[in-house]
Amino acid sequence: MKILSAAQMREVDRRTTERGIPGIVLMENAGSRVVEFLAERCAPVSSERIVVLCGKGNNGGDGMVVARQLFTRFQPRSLDVVLLAAPEELQGDAAANYRMLEACGCPVAREIPAGARNATLVVDALLGTGVHGPATGRMLEGIREINNGFPLAKVVAVDIPSGMASDTPEPVGEQARADYTVTFTAPKVAQALPPNCDRVGELAVRAIGSPPGLYENDDSCFLSLTEPGMFRALLAPRPRAGHKGTFGHVLVVAGSRGKTGAAALTGLGALRAGAGLVTVASARSAIAEIAAHAPELMTEPLAETPHGSIAFHAGWEKVAAGKTVIAMGPGLGRDPGTAELATSAMAAFERPMVIDADALVAQEPAPTGRIRVLTPHPGEMARLTGKTTAQIQSDRVGAARAFATGHGVTLVLKGERTVIAFADGRVWVNPTGTPALGTGGSGDVLTGLIAGLLAQFPKQADQAVAAAVYLHGLAGEVGARALGEKCLIATDILQYLPEAVRRAAALAGGVEACGDLSHPL
Repeated sequence: MKILSAAQMREVDRRTTERGIPGIVLMENAGSRVVEFLAERCAPVSSERIVVLCGKGNNGGDGMVVARQLFTRFQPRSLDVVLLAAPEELQGDAAANYRMLEACGCPVAREIPAGARNATLVVDALLGTGVHGPATGRMLEGIREINNGFPLAKVVAVDIPSGMASDTPEPVGEQARADYTVTFTAPKVAQALPPNCDRVGELAVRAIGSPPGLYENDDSCFLSLTEPGMFRALLAPRPRAGHKGTFGHVLVVAGSRGKTGAAALTGLGALRAGAGLVTVASARSAIAEIAAHAPELMTEPLAETPHGSIAFHAGWEKVAAGKTVIAMGPGLGRDPGTAELATSAMAAFERPMVIDADALVAQEPAPTGRIRVLTPHPGEMARLTGKTTAQIQSDRVGAARAFATGHGVTLVLKGERTVIAFADGRVWVNPTGTPALGTGGSGDVLTGLIAGLLAQFPKQADQAVAAAVYLHGLAGEVGARALGEKCLIATDILQYLPEAVRRAAALAGGVEACGDLSHPL
């Protein structure tokens, strides 16, 4: 789904009203979506002790719709509606909803009552996406109350946590922390990117009447949040007549003496992703250890350097003949010939390649029509671009997008909210993941997953990359819940991948997961 800036969202709202849907209807729809969310997550709503905090702008107007509907429909155990502004400051649709709230008999306070401190649910409707600069005055007081004044309460933010600048991943001042955020039409930039996304809580995106065509088909809206519906077809059951030759043959060029695990994890990742065949080509002295990790992996010994790395003139080209995808880099080592090996492979191999770790070297733009997927972490990205890691992290989307468009590649910039940038300028942000994935070998598994899905779906390369990144992060989440964040290791990602596939398939619309991913390791 598209990620919109504040300006893009305003334009969508403007064009929606031009088409005949008044702003007050959009406001009513927004409040209704929040109430529906509360009814889903807080049933029965009537048992909750609720505080609705409203500001003077349209976000406050949304909050007053929420308050009116709660008061008239659910009659919760207690409901305190607090307007942290003078009623005469309200304008337009917000003022109209204040009058409707009064007309239905719901009391509106100007200060938070002492008895409201034991609330179990706080609705944050102080500030919306139009905020500029840090919150001040009564809005700042309200934000501090949300964060510190309700020890028993879950916080539901209306559209965006108050004080959060819609377009800025970094905080611009104090902001509310939400357990849930119900946003409208599309996610906002700050909700999708770290560190601000950590204050959003669980994000629910709800439609309020704006036609999707106003933004889904707008090329200027280049940011999207990855969701399983984007790769639904890749999760469908396999054709009954399929066989191992149908699902691609991945060649993993990886590993060296002392780094055999990286090559094995990449190969296992490709197998678990569903590739029909996987061959691992590595230095001759490393092959026995790699083969010992799994009998399903085929191996190919290559000539090696005195240090146990693959030699530049190892003859990998013969091994690559007939392969569907090459995954290159994990555990190769930093032998002087490694960069030359990677460069020559990227120039010679016409089919898709996934390049990671030691194979990530500065390069000329990829030949037109060839699929090249690079998977750097921030430090490797800094090495590729000549920037510092801090510079990369300060603008992850910009750095990834500039490299992808400049080099004609797909760039997977790993880290919190992994960024997938495409050669045509589109950028997809992945919402899954956990600090538990910060463990040795996790990136090797991801490289294998990407290669395995590309081998099966070379004509849906963008979706294959997105699916691999999404499922890798989701498997990490599932595993971390079972084992704890500190205890997860790379092979656990493979173990919990089947459950991740099942969950993604359900989110995508109930499609059955493909059979080869339905059994644990």
